[in-house]
Amino acid sequence: MAECTSDDRAAGATLCIMLVAVEPSGDVLGAALAGAIRERLGDSVRFVGVGGPLMAAQGIVSPFDPASLAVVGVFNALAAYPEVLRRADEAAELAGCERPDLAVLIDAWGFNLRVAGRLRKVDPSLPIVKYVAPQVWATRPGRARTLARAVDGLLTIHSFDAPYFEREGLPTRFVGNPALNRDFSRADGGRLRARIGAKPDERLLLLLPGSRAGEVDRLMPRFAAAVDRLMASRPGLHLVLPAADSVADRIAGHIAKWRHRPVVLKGETDRWDAMVAATAALACSGTVTTELALAGCPMVVAYRLGPLTGVIARALIRTPFITLFNVAAGGFVAPERVQEACTGGILANDIGLLLDDETARQAQANRQSAALAIMRGGIADPIGAAADAVAEWLRRPPESS
Repeated sequence: MAECTSDDRAAGATLCIMLVAVEPSGDVLGAALAGAIRERLGDSVRFVGVGGPLMAAQGIVSPFDPASLAVVGVFNALAAYPEVLRRADEAAELAGCERPDLAVLIDAWGFNLRVAGRLRKVDPSLPIVKYVAPQVWATRPGRARTLARAVDGLLTIHSFDAPYFEREGLPTRFVGNPALNRDFSRADGGRLRARIGAKPDERLLLLLPGSRAGEVDRLMPRFAAAVDRLMASRPGLHLVLPAADSVADRIAGHIAKWRHRPVVLKGETDRWDAMVAATAALACSGTVTTELALAGCPMVVAYRLGPLTGVIARALIRTPFITLFNVAAGGFVAPERVQEACTGGILANDIGLLLDDETARQAQANRQSAALAIMRGGIADPIGAAADAVAEWLRRPPESS
């Protein structure tokens, strides 16, 4: 059962904002957004909601641990559905107890859609804003209409999102992608190279197989096959692999079977150092591709779903691209190797071209940077822009919500 966290709501002097985030990336956004809103509104605002450890550090006491909802893939999602409904009910109970002035639902399309429906029943007058749009440009465009019926406003991190939702009458504001503001000025590639014994002129390949168990299990055998081919003709090639804590044991189990074992890195400092140290990267599709582009590292993007999930995805996906900067550029700035094309031979060929040709590496890095500029859309402070939008929404008169 939800338990109210404050008695000051009865006095009417404090604004209450509900933030709901159940994924690690959403926890990062939620914590940053809470901090930016507090900078603007000071002690006049308090927060309630659902989140992970970073949001907890901002004082948001979650009624449950959202880690159990971190699923990927159609069939995993179906298995988790009863848990999704139960946790959505708990989030709505919290809103009924705390009576927030505004709810901001962060990413997590499936879960937060159900939360929105329950919030409507608990308090029909509660303004609901979605932060981060479902990727209707990629698949299932009907979700734009569904979202327009479920919430009152949308804050989108991609400029190319807005038209899909505005056509459905949903007030939409592009606030920019915070991932584009990651600062690599303190990253030191030389430090990482010195630690692993790689000279400045020696080639270093960065391997990034993902942070979810399924991604790791499907990609690591392909990465191993690619590495075997690369090492056969490039024996001095250095290999490094930053392992997320959530899959570190799984990665170790895979690497134990490899003929050529990479240096496994742990911790954020080594991860960022490796991105600027690397000659090229072989990366699972996801946020990491944007980070690599920011670090100036050319890459090949890989992804593989399970067989049945892959069939369903192929029927639904409407875009040829899975990498955001490729979407923004409207072309394959970085090669993408997905499903049947994600093989050791193809990956080795793509990466080999980058490892062996400095001109090709620099050209791709430049194209990646140009695509990032398109993605930024002139927004210098994405979290600040989102916080400003939330503050403006709170100032709206009730009849316009």
